[in-house]
Amino acid sequence: MAHEYPRSSGFEQSYRCYPVSFIDKQHLEKGDKIIMPPSALDRLASMHVDYPMLFELNNSSAGRVTHCGVLEFVADEGLIYIPYWMMENMLLQEGDIVQVKNKNLVKGTYVKLQPHTKDFLDISNPKAILETTLRSYSCLTTGDTIMVPYNNKKYYINIVEAKPSSAVSIIETDCEVDFAPPLDYVEPEKPASSTLAKKRPQEAEEDQVQKVVRFNPFTGSARRLDGKPSTESVAPVIKPHQLESENGTKDTKPSTSASRQRSGKLVFGSNSNQPTKEAPKVVPKKQETSEKAPKKQETSEKAQEEKETEFQAFTGKKYSLKGRGQKGGKIRTAFDEEMLRLDAQIVIANACRYFHTTN
Repeated sequence: MAHEYPRSSGFEQSYRCYPVSFIDKQHLEKGDKIIMPPSALDRLASMHVDYPMLFELNNSSAGRVTHCGVLEFVADEGLIYIPYWMMENMLLQEGDIVQVKNKNLVKGTYVKLQPHTKDFLDISNPKAILETTLRSYSCLTTGDTIMVPYNNKKYYINIVEAKPSSAVSIIETDCEVDFAPPLDYVEPEKPASSTLAKKRPQEAEEDQVQKVVRFNPFTGSARRLDGKPSTESVAPVIKPHQLESENGTKDTKPSTSASRQRSGKLVFGSNSNQPTKEAPKVVPKKQETSEKAPKKQETSEKAQEEKETEFQAFTGKKYSLKGRGQKGGKIRTAFDEEMLRLDAQIVIANACRYFHTTN
């Protein structure tokens, strides 16, 4: 039975609630509209309430409050039918008593929503889907959880904040919508600063090694085409540990060499470390002549040795393409012998003809 209250306090009744599926109106699960009895319409019409009619639902046993609109007045007396998602928000079971009170709500200007899962953000245009879904809602209350059906899937969204009041009307109003991170969203872990500090000196060391160890062209051992050993010096390959050991000693040398060089001249390579030239010795003429003789012999012998060991091009054994051997003799083949035999026969035949003609 419905309990009536004085008319001065406005419309306020207690009803037993049931899901809208009990009267085959499952399409109401996509909004916040309820079904009330005809007696409620009579009371509301006599009170001259504002339209659209909005109500406050209160579950005093659980301390839950929400707001909704009304679609029809065709329910049985003492009963109301509400969407099942609203019964879950208010912790109501089938047949529980809920208080219904007429309420005037201000129009909302801002709403902040928080999806339960990240799947809702994967939709191509979530704001457009949310806009079409909220057309079947008349009001929003902070702390409620609404259900958005899309592509045969149900998405649950929390009402985190509403302005200018905790409960606002969204009928024929421009309302700004903002999204909070989903409940299952996890921020990526940031790398610790200690690991970065450890990596930086290692990277610096690697850069130094790459700068020191680099390609040095024209290094290696020299070889001559004539087979003789080369006397030219080869630039040594610089190694990293040699550079590190020599850095300390080389830093002090430029200062001393620079002090000994004269200003105003370009000096390519310092001669300060080279030994000074000694004065030439004066030798008597007799000693010079006696010393020159053995020197000449030595130089002549060295010249002969150098000539003998000197490389001479186009030397060695000679070979002929005509078949001549090393001694110059001719190698006869079967073809040559046959030609000689034919030549002899021709000579004999000519001699016989000449003898017959003379006789």
